[in-house]
Amino acid sequence: MATGNRAQRVGDQILKVIAPFLLQKVKDPRVEGVTLTGVRMSKDLRMAKVYFSALGEDKDIRNAADGLESAKGFIKRELGARLDLRVMPDIQFLHDESFARGLRIERLLEDLRKTSPHGNGSLGERSEFKGKDSSDDID
Repeated sequence: MATGNRAQRVGDQILKVIAPFLLQKVKDPRVEGVTLTGVRMSKDLRMAKVYFSALGEDKDIRNAADGLESAKGFIKRELGARLDLRVMPDIQFLHDESFARGLRIERLLEDLRKTSPHGNGSLGERSEFKGKDSSDDID
């Protein structure tokens, strides 16, 4: 028997089915460039939250969400044909903001590097580690 919880395994299977299906079969131009980043299932397997990432501005992300929403029935039929589930979960598409958050943090760090008071523009050059010096090992 596989380890882990069933909801996670089913979510992984749903992602494996939907991701290539979205690229190959869904022809809606609004979903071009959309990347599925994960699936979270409810414990009773009746709800699947499918997270997606899309580059662009808020308008582009809303268009991608609308495209995914319009393809939901098509996607659910494909899932029903490929997965042996007693109940087909309701699918909810949600924008995964972790990529945008990571970019924002990276920009902030870059700004800090540029304005560093050390002059060389790099963070973390000074080590504040206080511990046993390796030269103390010699008797």
